[in-house]
Amino acid sequence: MVKGALLCLIRHGESTWNYQNIFTGWTDVPLSKQGKKDTVKAAKKISELKFDIAFTSVLKRAGESLEIILETNNWNIPVIKIDLLNERHYGTLQGKNKGEVIQLYGKELVRKWRRSYDEKPPGGESLKDCQKRIIPYLESSVMNYIRDGKNVLMVGHGNSLRAIMMHLERMTPEKILEFDLELTTPHLYYYNRNLELLKKEIRSINGAHNSVL
Repeated sequence: MVKGALLCLIRHGESTWNYQNIFTGWTDVPLSKQGKKDTVKAAKKISELKFDIAFTSVLKRAGESLEIILETNNWNIPVIKIDLLNERHYGTLQGKNKGEVIQLYGKELVRKWRRSYDEKPPGGESLKDCQKRIIPYLESSVMNYIRDGKNVLMVGHGNSLRAIMMHLERMTPEKILEFDLELTTPHLYYYNRNLELLKKEIRSINGAHNSVL
């Protein structure tokens, strides 16, 4: 019987700027105290699994989250950090309070900047731009481990992971507009060696396991 493999995607824990409701993007801020606590909970949600390699961005909120997960579960596996997996760049919005930006530009336009596929915030990246830098790396490197039967853990960001999930689940631009990604929630994708998706499972830190595909 041919064994399958697992790709686990987890958005980092709450950062200090998440807590303050500030657009972060490429600004390198650490986890908040709550972010660290929630990441421990996420680690426990996947504690029975075994991984062969981990990927993360070069931003500390993702790197910190991965370190907490590895330490909590006493996992010692290779880690690859690469800037291609960084959060999308939010341009001139970086460092600004989200509520104040909504007051300035309007709720609907800010929603498009944050959630749509091809709308760019001023001076920043769209989700489409994120896909252009992330998906080639996903296909040429990360998915090769899956093809070889290896289990892969990836800790990333709200939009870098939305870009990946849109690709993996073949979401339309209309669907991705409605899709938000919770902090510290493991999303598990089970594949066979032909890279056919067998099942997706969501393990919320505040709820039960939920198979969705």
